[in-house]
Amino acid sequence: MIRASLAALALSCSIAAVAAPPEADPYLWLEDIEGPKALDWVKKENAKADALLRSRPDFEADRKRAREILDDDRQIAMPGEVMGDTITNFWRDATNPRGLWRQSPLDAWLAGKPEWRTLIDVDALGKAEGQSWVWHGADCLAPDYTRCLVSLSPGGTDADIVREWDRTTRSFVDGGFTLPLAKSSVTWEDADTLLVATDYGEGSMTASGYPRIVKRWKRGTPLSSATIVAEGAPDDVGMNVFALTDGDTRWPMISRGKTFYTADLLLPNSDRSRYIPTIVPETASVRDVLDGQLIVFLNRDWGDNPAGSLVSLSLADMSANRKVAIVPAMTPTKAQAIEEVSATDNILWVKALDDVEGKLFALRRDTATGVWSRKAVPLAANATVGIAGTIGKRDTLLATAETMLTPPTLYAVADGQAAKAVQSLPATFDADDMTAEKRFATSKDGTKIPYFLVRKKGASGPVPALIHAYGGFRAAQTPGYLTGQPYRAGPLGLFWVEGGNAYVLANIRGGGEYGPAWHQAALREKRQNSFDDLHAVAEDLVRAGISAKGRIAISGRSNGGVLVGAAMTQRPDLYGAVISGSPIKDMWRYDKMLAGASWVAEYGDPDEPGDWAFLSKYSPYHNIRKGVTYPPIFLYLSTKDDRVHPGHARKYAARLMENGNRVYYHEYLEGGHSVGADHAEDAVRAAMLHGFLQRELVEGK
Repeated sequence: MIRASLAALALSCSIAAVAAPPEADPYLWLEDIEGPKALDWVKKENAKADALLRSRPDFEADRKRAREILDDDRQIAMPGEVMGDTITNFWRDATNPRGLWRQSPLDAWLAGKPEWRTLIDVDALGKAEGQSWVWHGADCLAPDYTRCLVSLSPGGTDADIVREWDRTTRSFVDGGFTLPLAKSSVTWEDADTLLVATDYGEGSMTASGYPRIVKRWKRGTPLSSATIVAEGAPDDVGMNVFALTDGDTRWPMISRGKTFYTADLLLPNSDRSRYIPTIVPETASVRDVLDGQLIVFLNRDWGDNPAGSLVSLSLADMSANRKVAIVPAMTPTKAQAIEEVSATDNILWVKALDDVEGKLFALRRDTATGVWSRKAVPLAANATVGIAGTIGKRDTLLATAETMLTPPTLYAVADGQAAKAVQSLPATFDADDMTAEKRFATSKDGTKIPYFLVRKKGASGPVPALIHAYGGFRAAQTPGYLTGQPYRAGPLGLFWVEGGNAYVLANIRGGGEYGPAWHQAALREKRQNSFDDLHAVAEDLVRAGISAKGRIAISGRSNGGVLVGAAMTQRPDLYGAVISGSPIKDMWRYDKMLAGASWVAEYGDPDEPGDWAFLSKYSPYHNIRKGVTYPPIFLYLSTKDDRVHPGHARKYAARLMENGNRVYYHEYLEGGHSVGADHAEDAVRAAMLHGFLQRELVEGK
């Protein structure tokens, strides 16, 4: 429309008046990532935190123990890719901090007696090439798996280089495929052809910083001669290429990500000369292929198939542009959420959450009728279950099971047979005097919010508590062994409970714990629900006498940084300390910083007055008030994070300190969005965080 109605104009003006853009940002200079002035500020703040925490008498013991736990050579050798009769694994320990990519005969590995042969020593490679390489994986072309596309990142950024590697000679291919540093997406179309989405120069990237053009690149030709296969729009999130295998058939695919939650899927046509659109809804997610069927997860209702269910579609029919039947494969109950899906040659394996506890199912398709049948596969009761890999031709699933107090075990699961343990992590701490339980809090609108609590047996009277939560992007937070969750607490959770305190994992709305509806309940203008859920869990701890106001710490990373930032500004009376890693804080500028534009579907568009109206109510950076004392906060992040801009944490820290609040700040130079480039940094962080919690919640300094 060229002209808006008077009523619409009046409404727009009203919203803009209520939620006006913020005043000039006095700390904008801290967004200059590598700027001398900004880095000087970072070094000074790092030094302050180091002086307070590294000098503590228990710091070195904590750091040493954390490092020993993380580097323990008894850790499970998790499966990488099964390549015929061989299996790969990526391994990090004290001797190999950046890791070894290695392989073993499959049968030896399944017997618990692997015979490892190193393929790439990342530490040695980095030393030889003068680079701080961080492993980002390898894609080896079936069925012989000789040629692989190896991705390496300098310092842990999302951007990486891609180089062709030969598994038989264990060396990079001279004159082989090589992509320069970029946020690329690449896959094999065949042995001499790649599909490549990368930075092709001016105009080839989206506003979110991801590729928008896919090209076909032939072996022996320069990348500049590659031909365009598909193209997205500048305001898309980005183009992604991938391939799925159905027996011996490889299905390369292109996904045009229009928003974070919508994408158009393109498949090769019958003669594989071009890629064509499909009937797959833009809101759905491709999970796997099996028996000529594309397995799709529905995030929205599609005809008679409800959101949260799996359906199957004929690949041949879509490729030939024929009418396609939509066949239901699995519809979960209201308490369930389908989380992971993986296919072997004849079975579709599904890991679901049932009240946030893991359940495993095996689905088979009747080739005559096309109807799917399902049966539960027993693995471990009241545990977190995870799909770790598959052995396709043996119809075997590799799955893990663990609890917060029981170390993980890796199982090989074949349909109709008892699960066989491949390897178990030995207990790394004595859990005999600890107890774990699932509880429910009631949020402001009456919704029941599950959470998991670990503390000492027989604990009485309120003790300091640490709550970790996330609440966004459909990501469910499932309980795992206390020492194995560095992105949550890692050894910190163990140290905290051993000291007589309480550790909590909260399953607030915004994640995927109960399927798409759980996520949508905290989307955009409904974000406050996730904050209310966190407050409800904390208040439930107080009500039950487990903890007390002012003695509760909250922890969140990435999107969790929005969560804990909003929570501490809304309820400074309730919380006594805050841990915030790689955080998002500035909701006015987030979409203009690095990958932030890709998250508009999750948070809203601050340039739209109606969206800024709800964003401004909780934006952590903009809700710091003069005269209010906020709980002390520990902010940790990486200068090399090319996903969440370091400026978020820097500016938030500066504004808090300007108003006299206590801030502990630690910015690592490497590590990317995950912060730690290796276990040494993870161990230091765990020790510093433990010292921070001790100072603020136990010693009261």
